[in-house]
Amino acid sequence: MMSRSYTNLLDLASGNFPVMGPERKRLPRVMTVPGVISELDDDQANSVTSDVQSSVVVDRIIVVANQLPVKARRRPDNKGWSFSWDDDSLLLHIKDGLPDDMEVIYVGSLRVEVDLSEQDDVSQLLLDRFKCVPAFLPLDILAKFYHGFCKQHLWPLFHYMLPLSESHGGRFDRSLWEAYVAVNKIFSQKVIEVINPDDDYVWIHDYHLMVLPTFLRRRFNRLRMGFFLHSPFPSSEIYRTLPVREEILKALLNSDLIGFHTFDYARHFLSCCSRMLGLEYQSKRGYIGLEYYGRTVGIKIMPVGIHMGQIESVLRLADREWRVGELKQQFEGKTVLLGVDDMDIFKGVNLKILAMEQMLKQHPKWQGRAVLVQIANPARGRGKDLEEIQAEIHVSCKRINENFGQPGYQPIVFIDRPISLSERTAYYTIAECVVVTAVRDGMNLTPYEYIVCRQGIPGSDYSSESKGPKKSMLVVSEFIGCSPSLSGAIRVNPWNVETTAEAMNEAISMADSEKQMRHEKHYRYVSTHDVAYWSRSFFQDMERTCKDHFRRRCWGIGLSFGFRVVALDPNFRKLSIDAIVSAYSRAKNRAILLDYDGTVMPQTSINKTPSREVISIINTLCDDVKNTVFVVSGRGRDSLGKWFSPCKKLGIAAEHGYFLRWSVDKEWEICGQSNDFGWIQMAEPVMKLYTEATDGSSIETKESALVWHHQDADPGFGSGQAKEMLDHLESVLANEPVAVKSGQFIVEVKPQGVSKGLVAEKIFTSMAESGKQADFVLCIGDDRSDEDMFEIIGNAMNSGVLSSNTSVFACTVGQKPSKAKYYLDDTTEVIMMLEALAEASDCPLSTEVGTGSSS
Repeated sequence: MMSRSYTNLLDLASGNFPVMGPERKRLPRVMTVPGVISELDDDQANSVTSDVQSSVVVDRIIVVANQLPVKARRRPDNKGWSFSWDDDSLLLHIKDGLPDDMEVIYVGSLRVEVDLSEQDDVSQLLLDRFKCVPAFLPLDILAKFYHGFCKQHLWPLFHYMLPLSESHGGRFDRSLWEAYVAVNKIFSQKVIEVINPDDDYVWIHDYHLMVLPTFLRRRFNRLRMGFFLHSPFPSSEIYRTLPVREEILKALLNSDLIGFHTFDYARHFLSCCSRMLGLEYQSKRGYIGLEYYGRTVGIKIMPVGIHMGQIESVLRLADREWRVGELKQQFEGKTVLLGVDDMDIFKGVNLKILAMEQMLKQHPKWQGRAVLVQIANPARGRGKDLEEIQAEIHVSCKRINENFGQPGYQPIVFIDRPISLSERTAYYTIAECVVVTAVRDGMNLTPYEYIVCRQGIPGSDYSSESKGPKKSMLVVSEFIGCSPSLSGAIRVNPWNVETTAEAMNEAISMADSEKQMRHEKHYRYVSTHDVAYWSRSFFQDMERTCKDHFRRRCWGIGLSFGFRVVALDPNFRKLSIDAIVSAYSRAKNRAILLDYDGTVMPQTSINKTPSREVISIINTLCDDVKNTVFVVSGRGRDSLGKWFSPCKKLGIAAEHGYFLRWSVDKEWEICGQSNDFGWIQMAEPVMKLYTEATDGSSIETKESALVWHHQDADPGFGSGQAKEMLDHLESVLANEPVAVKSGQFIVEVKPQGVSKGLVAEKIFTSMAESGKQADFVLCIGDDRSDEDMFEIIGNAMNSGVLSSNTSVFACTVGQKPSKAKYYLDDTTEVIMMLEALAEASDCPLSTEVGTGSSS
């Protein structure tokens, strides 16, 4: 468990953080029923339950994002603030997909600066009227957090822009990272003020709050928490350049469910987890999951949609219909192509304008007839790159209008001002085609809004083509999140201006019947996959992922952003030395099965020869006539026989039990079903083929098996080659008496009927047949192959090979998911436990040590 005094994850950095402002009394925790409101002690770092118990359980979700879905403005008398819902905020519409009786609490910052003296009143007002909890960010930290780390580092990097020089992207600034962490901590404190961790769900949004899951998970181990990334997630080659790459990955993995718009973004994230953390994902029944310290972190792929009701209500507005009529007069006789984009460097607005110029050159018939209306929403970022793009856009617009303009005709209409949703829908309605040429974008809902507006509302005077079939056309960049969902759109590489120009010409020249069919297909998708569908699907997956939270035992381990929760079976516990010694002393016939590497010998040791201490302890255990002691290992019989030559009574099972010897004076037995190794001539050439093609891989040749290792190869390539090899070998060896298995960085071919589990069964059966049925079993190991031994113990008890009264101690090394019921932390504790058993044995400690054991 974590130390209770360790409450500040900011220790990961330099520790020199700005003062957050004077401490103020916290908001009372939100209650679903009347009751006493308790203050939250910030030092209770490892609390896993709420200190507020509600007599009525009401499901509640806390939605956390950088900004609250509210608008704030000063009252006319300058005394206080007035607030209203921001209807354009995606967060506001999340509740449409949630259960009707679910309460929604919002946590986020405001777009305005609120004086310190007003913050308490504003907080109470927002909580009472809007169920919003504001996080007030000091201005100096806010600038470093938002305009610094978010917009200078994360936003460009996630859009594939590397900081190649001081003037191009800037260098990594650790003080900006510290501000980012500080803001995430402030948000965590606000969540903690209102959360009931036993009942509430938490849904965190976007790249501004990627380390928030660690703060919350550290406080509440069983908290049900999801995260959705609304931006792209870059390929591992790009993401790996981030100096705090592992901290962010590990923080995200403290969520239960991580959502992305597209499979590409999810694939990049999974690739980063594989390459940097060694985690491999599995797909089960359509769900993707990452096993992370006993927890399954779900991966959700679901593009967000629009709010149909909001768009349709705007389409009914009278002023919007008046504006449609005005625009139809303005562009009478013209074919309108429309672009609606935020003004930033990744939207490709300049490329779109150049494509329009190219279209007018290549297809002169459109001169005087085609108009590109480009609406540029105000920039949210700032910097030299943005200024250069804006300057280029204005120069291009001026040049094109001068070269192709005519009296009463301008080919480019550039609108560089904020416009309302009502006016935007008017432009959508009169546009023949919408063009999106972003070079990288998370989702981009412009095409969705356009499709709904072109469908119109039945009975509206200005419904798109109200007296004819509904039709629309889209030219979209293949690099935006909505592109895979719009199969009828013309997809383009926006960097190729010529092909984009041709696509624009094709879109507006297409037959009406084709436009109608494409529009109908798109409208069916957009109208059914709206924001409510998205939030409902995400929440259902979060419920499914978290369903076992309160059944499993959890431990929080690790410092800083290395913190993670280990989730284990409720019956899994640390092995008590006193308890095992007590059972050992009472027993008459004992079976002791020990793995070697990672159990009595540390995995990190270069010299694998057992120490004098280990030899002495094993000899003492072997000298007790009540004991049958075996070392069960994957190593070869020559190595094990040499190392344990001083232990005359020790049984050895080598190569996972293919070779077995009951003691030094007995012959090696072969336990496999076949001693025909003709299959090696078939398997070895295949392995050599993959070894030559996979740098960093190697073949280990055992007497009974061949093992292909790829731990030193490129993680992605090595894993892919291992899967290919597995299929290849299974095909080649289909009629051979062998098993082909994959493990951690290995592919192994070995005879059928060979496993550590079968060794354990053979030993138990032999003891029972000789009249010495084991009434005490100690089975201890550290890896997957040892799980076979743990599993066979239960089967042996069911079959009568072991008595139902047998004292069984199946023990794994390290806290991790296992079929064993006990664990010890490391090899040192294993040796201590074995030494305690040796001291309880019916003979003195042996001093017989051979010459081979001293090195």
